[in-house]
Amino acid sequence: MTSVPNDQQAMIDEILDVIATEGMIPRDKLQDEATIESLGLKSIDLVMILTAIEEKFDVYIPMDGSFQEAKDLKGLVEAISDHILKEKTAK
Repeated sequence: MTSVPNDQQAMIDEILDVIATEGMIPRDKLQDEATIESLGLKSIDLVMILTAIEEKFDVYIPMDGSFQEAKDLKGLVEAISDHILKEKTAK
C-alpha cells in the first residue's frame, strides 16, 4: 500500500486481520489487487466483516457507502479506514 502514517497503517493491518478472520481467508491471500470475487467472499461475508469492523472500531458503517464502489481489496480497505478516521475525528 502507499505510504501512510503508522497509526493508519496499524488500522489497515487490523482491518485486514478482521477480513481474514471473518472471511476465513489466509492472511497471505489478502493482496492489494485481490477482488472480492477472487477471495470468494459473498455478500453475507461482507456483512459479517463490516459488522466485526464496526464492533472493533466502535463506528457505524453504512452498507451503501463508498465500499460498494471498491474494485479491489486495497480500495475496500482504504474506504473503510477513511470512514473510520472520519467517524473518529467527528466524535
